[in-house]
Amino acid sequence: MKKVHPEFAFQARELEGQIDGTLGDPPDRKNYDRMIGALVSEYADGHGLDDVNLMAFALVDRIRFTDPKGLMREAADYEGSGDPSRVFAMANCDGDDEGRAMYASICDNHPDIARLAIVTAFLHKNQARWEDDDQSLDQLAKDDEGDDDLDETAVGEDFTGLFDQDGGDRE
Repeated sequence: MKKVHPEFAFQARELEGQIDGTLGDPPDRKNYDRMIGALVSEYADGHGLDDVNLMAFALVDRIRFTDPKGLMREAADYEGSGDPSRVFAMANCDGDDEGRAMYASICDNHPDIARLAIVTAFLHKNQARWEDDDQSLDQLAKDDEGDDDLDETAVGEDFTGLFDQDGGDRE
């Protein structure tokens, strides 16, 4: 199992939530297909929101990954160093004309966001290949020695300055 950048892990979890939310309970596949169809059409026409999660949502059912190892390497670096086109070569949407048009459009019009969306879709579809950092409160508090600088009952300067009758700059 390989560690991925925490932001990619977050985006993959968000994508899963978005898919589950769109499907609903009980699952409504027709509603889901309409939503995906609308997103694919918007992106294929050169429109669509500059949003990693929506773009990954549009990609997730049509994309095919040709270089899983390369995509795992990319998942370690959220900001991406270099040309995003190397990620575009690691996947495709060759199953249908609209998918192909969408893939070409997002890669041309939104290259940085497309890179993030492709890696996010990959992580969502390949959850067994990676592990997420444990960000639970128990894990975060594990090394906390309780030596915070501020006493929990102390009032900070910002708060007391609100009621300062004598001094301080006024707007």
